[in-house]
Amino acid sequence: MTKSKKLEFRPNDYIVYPAHGVGQIISIEEQEVAGFKLELFVITFEKDKMTLRVPTNKATEVGMRSLSSPDVIDAAMKTLKGKAKVKRAMWSRRAQEYEQKINSGDLISIAEVVRDLHRNDDQREQSYSERQLYEAALERLTREVAAVSGGDEVAAAKQVDEVLTSRAAA
Repeated sequence: MTKSKKLEFRPNDYIVYPAHGVGQIISIEEQEVAGFKLELFVITFEKDKMTLRVPTNKATEVGMRSLSSPDVIDAAMKTLKGKAKVKRAMWSRRAQEYEQKINSGDLISIAEVVRDLHRNDDQREQSYSERQLYEAALERLTREVAAVSGGDEVAAAKQVDEVLTSRAAA
């Protein structure tokens, strides 16, 4: 693996880990595991009170990426404004697809899940599993929007909610 690939991320950088969302690299440390020396990114997920160690040479392989650019955030907001696309497949299959989109770490895919599962006040209530998936996707989306825009999650949540409610009014 090349040096430039390894040093793509630095301590204090905010990153997106597909299965957990936005985290911050707090350090790069060396550990010996099974007789091998490994260089690891130590990533903290403050909201989840979780620390993750990812080998530096596996970071891109597992899908770890930098925060999205403002252009990608705009594209995600445009996705939210679109019409919900709900397939006629069984819920278990759709739920599996939504889960895969959320864990892909791709912001546009996460925005699609939020858009498709969003319910207005006048629509039927969500099932428990639907609400769980919706909230997971919404949380990932707002955390990344907040991290890109400067860190205010409340403002990011408000921004996402405004886009969703403006879609309903249209």
